[in-house]
Amino acid sequence: MSGSDTEEIVVALVGNPNVGKSTLFNALTGLRQHTGNWPGKTVAVAQGRYRYKGRTYRLVDLPGTYSLCARSEEERITAEYLRGQEAHCVLVLGDATCLERNLLLMLQVLELTDRCIFCVNLLDEAKRRHLEVDLPALERELGVPVTGITASSGQGLDRLQERVRQMADGFVPVHPRRVVEDLEAVLHPRNRRTAERIAARFAARAEEIAAQVLSGERKPAMTWLDRLTLGRWTGRITMVLLLLGVFWLTISGANVPSLWLERLFAWGGRWLRLGAEAMALPPWLTGLLLDGAYDTAARVVAVMLPPMAIFFPLFTLLEDFGYLPRAAFLLDHRFEACGGCGKQALTMAMGFGCNAAGVIGCRIITSPRERLLAILTNALVPCNGRFPAMIVLIALFFSADSLAGAVILTGFVVLSVGMTFLAAAVLSRSVLPGKPSPMVLEIPPFRRPRVGQILMRSLLDRTAAVTGRAVTVAAPAGMVLWLLGHVTLGGQSLLQHLAAVLDPLGLVLGMSGAILAAFLLSFPANELLLPLLATILSGSAVLTETEGAALGTLLTAHGWTRQTALCTILFLLFHWPCATTCLTIRRETGSWRWTLLAMTVPTALGGILCFAVGLLL
Repeated sequence: MSGSDTEEIVVALVGNPNVGKSTLFNALTGLRQHTGNWPGKTVAVAQGRYRYKGRTYRLVDLPGTYSLCARSEEERITAEYLRGQEAHCVLVLGDATCLERNLLLMLQVLELTDRCIFCVNLLDEAKRRHLEVDLPALERELGVPVTGITASSGQGLDRLQERVRQMADGFVPVHPRRVVEDLEAVLHPRNRRTAERIAARFAARAEEIAAQVLSGERKPAMTWLDRLTLGRWTGRITMVLLLLGVFWLTISGANVPSLWLERLFAWGGRWLRLGAEAMALPPWLTGLLLDGAYDTAARVVAVMLPPMAIFFPLFTLLEDFGYLPRAAFLLDHRFEACGGCGKQALTMAMGFGCNAAGVIGCRIITSPRERLLAILTNALVPCNGRFPAMIVLIALFFSADSLAGAVILTGFVVLSVGMTFLAAAVLSRSVLPGKPSPMVLEIPPFRRPRVGQILMRSLLDRTAAVTGRAVTVAAPAGMVLWLLGHVTLGGQSLLQHLAAVLDPLGLVLGMSGAILAAFLLSFPANELLLPLLATILSGSAVLTETEGAALGTLLTAHGWTRQTALCTILFLLFHWPCATTCLTIRRETGSWRWTLLAMTVPTALGGILCFAVGLLL
């Protein structure tokens, strides 16, 4: 396949996880890229474009995979794409510090296509380890072009782009030295014995090539950071301290930006009201659009955006630094005992920032059963939308001291993690039976984080996406809330009638009907819980502010005790996910049945805990 001068050149980017695919992809495409699900799949595929010598190249970043043997969705997608011969050139990226493992994938790709270039990344890191790769010898052994780069600094990218151009235009002779010459045997071996024999041949060939082209120390020594983060006790202590540090920075750092956003939206609301008056809009329409849709969406964004804008970059920083795979390794045996996968530790940590993002993060889990298990239990850890209400209630009814409050909050977080293990164990022995699969997880070396890329990826791909979905849910929900507050029946608003209907159930759970009504109506966003509760209790028709002392007085006047606060916090920890998360679960699983189960599990657990508290206290 060769391209004309006006034709867009398609380049497929293939490689193992943690070899720098994202770095190379971003270096070539810059901002000219987008990420979306593969048609009919839940695996994300990024595509971007770059220009070279007057031609446009479309770079397709296929899912990171260790093999093409179709055991996971990522492997199937990559193999099917390469087999379809859609790309003018296939660019396989390898890591100079672990070349032998990367060669296993490269040799399998050569069974599918001749239009292939092997690119060896991280030459700078290999040099620091006194490891040298003989690139010309490697090219002779593979029979296809080989080039070396350091993607983080841009070294070798010009040479790489030139080789891609030559390959796409058919100017590079290739003579690939294949291992089995049997495509179907590679992708779909007839039986386990055949698969093992083929795998052994690939492994032997990769070892043979690596021995010929590599020189120097091939096994890096464990650093003090490795011993600290992977040690039996030091690793767990480090993990807890890092997560607590991220939580503290997120919670404490979000207060001022949230206040700024509230003032900004209030200023914007005043101008919108002036505009509504100038247009002579009827009062009901102004209330529906501004008091309902605008004020609700503004409150959600003001509370939700700052914590996410802090948490996601911090989380991505740990990811880029190389720490998160170590955390997954430390927790793997605990999740395995519950029938899950150690990578669920990463998705659970993402859930602390936003459960919707945590659900999306479950794509990193290869096994469909274990991925679904992680999705169904992600909402058991509190997201940033629930933290503010928990902090306020702890300060009002348990301790106003910041240190004591932090200890109490940490206790609730530990409880949520424990319930995640319990729920995973129950689900894996009932609706999702099966044995946990071995976790294939590379422990990459610690690397200097790329701050610019981290900010771009975390703020644009994660924070903006989740905030956008939240606004699309919160705005129409705000209109419904405004109607419920303004439509009266028998002298009371529909909000107050709803609270009265739910009061018997609320008393059984150690709360009240007003609290349950606030939980139901805050389904669009957990941030709405306390404003809605204050609105119902005060008899107001619009969302009421929830500043500390005034809220405490209001709650106490309506019979709140420590038991009421404890049950409310427990139900806040364990109840149905917000609308944004539910929509994300539906999109990721493709099933409303699994979405309903994901709502039922935490709600049932919260109801049981609240009922138990009512019996014991």
